[in-house]
Amino acid sequence: MAARTAGIVGTGAALPEKIITNADLEKMVDTTDQWITERTGIKQRHQAAPHETTSSLSVQAACRALEMSGHKPKDIDMIICSTISPDMPLPATAAFVQHQLGAPPCLAFDLVAACSGFLFGLTVAEQFIKTEKARCVLLIGAEILSRYVDYKDRTTCVIFGDGVAAAVVVPVDPPSGILASEMHTNGEMAKQLYIPGGGTAHPASHESIDQGLHYIKMRGNELFKVAIRSMEQVSLRTLKQAGVTTEELDLFIPHQANRRITGAVQQRLGVPPEKVYSNIERVGNTSSASIPICLDECVRSGRIKKNDLILMTAFGAGATWGSVVLRW
Repeated sequence: MAARTAGIVGTGAALPEKIITNADLEKMVDTTDQWITERTGIKQRHQAAPHETTSSLSVQAACRALEMSGHKPKDIDMIICSTISPDMPLPATAAFVQHQLGAPPCLAFDLVAACSGFLFGLTVAEQFIKTEKARCVLLIGAEILSRYVDYKDRTTCVIFGDGVAAAVVVPVDPPSGILASEMHTNGEMAKQLYIPGGGTAHPASHESIDQGLHYIKMRGNELFKVAIRSMEQVSLRTLKQAGVTTEELDLFIPHQANRRITGAVQQRLGVPPEKVYSNIERVGNTSSASIPICLDECVRSGRIKKNDLILMTAFGAGATWGSVVLRW
C-alpha cells in the first residue's frame, strides 16, 4: 500500500472591500507612486474595516475553502491559524474560528511564523495527516496588518496589506500531495523585522504607546540579500528532495514580499516568468496570507490543474524561511 500523504483539496480567500492606493498614501506620508512601485511593485493594498477581525475574515475564507473541497464544518478535526495579528493575545484566534464556523471541539491553535506561516502550518498539518492523528485540517493564513502599521513610516506602511486565505488539507492518493518540504528559523535576525511592544518585553503602557512600540519595525536593506539567498537555497534543496527539476515545475508561487526579491529568486532558480505567479501589485504583502491567497486565485482561475507541480517558497520575520513542493 502506498504511503499516506497530505494534499490540498480546497482553497478560499477573503479580502476586505476597502482599498488603499499609492495615491492615497501620497496624501498620508512622504512618498510617491513611483517610489513605491519601483521599490516594491505594489500599486494598492486592502484595509480591513473597523468591525472586521482576523477571525471574521478567516471564517469567510474557510467557508469558501470548505465549499470547494466538499467538506462541512463538522468534518474538521484540526484548525491551524497562522497569524501575527490575532484577534487578541488570549485565546487563540483558531478558537474563535472553530466556534464561529460551528465546527466540533477539536485541536485548534495559532502558529506564529510571519510570512512563512502558511508553509510552516502546511508541514504541521502534513505530519498529523501522515500519522493518522487528523483527517481534515483547516489551515488558515490570516493577517490584518493595517492595525500594526505606522502610517507615518513610509518604509512599512506602503508594503503591508490585509487579507486571509484558507486551505483544506486531507489524505490524498499518491502521486498527488506534498512531495517535500523544508523550514528554518534564525533568531539572530529577529530584530530586523519585529513588533517590539505588547508582549512581556514591553507590555502595553502609555510609554510604549508614545514610543510607537506596537508598530511594525523593519530594516529592509539588511533583509533583502538574506531573503533572496535563503529562498533560493531552500527552494533548490526542496526540489532535490522531491526529485523534481526546475524545468518540470508548472508553477512557482513565492511569498509576495517585494517584486525585486521575487524577481531575483525567480532568475536565480531559472524559472521562466510565465511560470511565476504574482499578485503583489493588487494585494501588497499580506504576510502569512500571501501564498494561500495566490494559491486560491490560481485554483479558481484554472491556472492550477490536476497533477501540476507547484513550488511555494517564503521568507519572513524571525527570520523564518521555507519551501514546499506539491503535486496538485
